[in-house]
Amino acid sequence: MKPVLLLGALLALPGCNAFLSEGTADLAGLAGAAISTAVTDNGAVAAGIGLGVQSVARAGLQYTQRTLQRAEQDSIASAAGPLSVGQVASWSIAHTVPITDDHQGQVTVSRDIGGLGLSCREIVFSVETVMRPQPGAAAAAPPKAPDRGFYTAVICRNGAQWKWASAEPATERWGALQ
Repeated sequence: MKPVLLLGALLALPGCNAFLSEGTADLAGLAGAAISTAVTDNGAVAAGIGLGVQSVARAGLQYTQRTLQRAEQDSIASAAGPLSVGQVASWSIAHTVPITDDHQGQVTVSRDIGGLGLSCREIVFSVETVMRPQPGAAAAAPPKAPDRGFYTAVICRNGAQWKWASAEPATERWGALQ
């Protein structure tokens, strides 16, 4: 029962990816130890069970992070797709799983790229973190203006949708989630 409470506490901490990653590994280690103790007295088998549980937990967290990142990229591409070159639109994403911050910004199309049957666009977009209100926190001071980051990417039409086409828009921004 306690590992479930720990997992719930970890999910309540958006933006703490390092803590979440390490916490997931620790929680998986505890769960693996509990499972292996119930199954075997053999140390090698117990270690194998622990490593297996930890690997599954880490893969699950990475899958969730990639899914959230894809949703953010799809939001930017959807906002940019119908624009004319030079036009500016707003985009935003509110994640349903609170393990990453919500973001918003603006996007513009800098140029059209393509050829026969290939419709792509180079885009420039900004990213701002949306500050979630903390439960029970008093609004003492007005919020400061968020820091903005600017990035470039390429999107391409895939049927009726515009999809992210850049393999690596900015390593600093997306990290190892590609």
